[in-house]
Amino acid sequence: MPGCIAGQLRSRTDGTTAPIKTDKNGGRENIYTLPNFLTATRLAAAPAVGWLVLHNQPAWAVGLLVYAAVTDLVDGWIARRWNQKTVVGTVIDPMADKALMLSLTMCLAANGTLPLWVAIVILGRDIGLGLAAIYYRWISLPPPKTFARYWDFSLPSAEVRPTTISKYNTFLQLALVGLTTAAPLINADLSSVLGFMHYVVAVTTVWSGASYMFSKDAVRILKKK
Repeated sequence: MPGCIAGQLRSRTDGTTAPIKTDKNGGRENIYTLPNFLTATRLAAAPAVGWLVLHNQPAWAVGLLVYAAVTDLVDGWIARRWNQKTVVGTVIDPMADKALMLSLTMCLAANGTLPLWVAIVILGRDIGLGLAAIYYRWISLPPPKTFARYWDFSLPSAEVRPTTISKYNTFLQLALVGLTTAAPLINADLSSVLGFMHYVVAVTTVWSGASYMFSKDAVRILKKK
């Protein structure tokens, strides 16, 4: 389940059950933290990377990818080290990864460096899971069900636990688009490697999507105490 409903579906990527502090007044929390800021900059970098790809600027695009990778590690470390974990952070972090993935997928397909059929598989899975996220957000939101509360970053209502295959799939997808982006800078023929990765990613993408449909533990409705 992708983190597409910002701040509402809590996505746990480490499989642990460590508590996240919230304000007792309405279940709200402080979302203005350094980790969240770093994650937000990574989220903002996604369309910029896509623009650079479309305008044949692979060096700058790879530079932004490196920035995204570094901040992905740093924001998580800061959140754990100084106890700045937030519900919105657990959602926008995978959302930033997904935004980067989708931006690169569409732009690489647009300029012909990623096969269209691979892009369709990746985008199709995410559209399906995105619609499922909207549904789960609605049924899990405690009353009153209002538009403002639906989009309230500080009111979690469901917990999404990534399946094992989805974690591998995310890594493989990012590896594919990353290598495809960097290929013009590498003085070697990568066509065979990339061709193999296209089929591997297609299989893991479909598999990971199915895992959310058939796993009983992927989504858990949060009960307000």
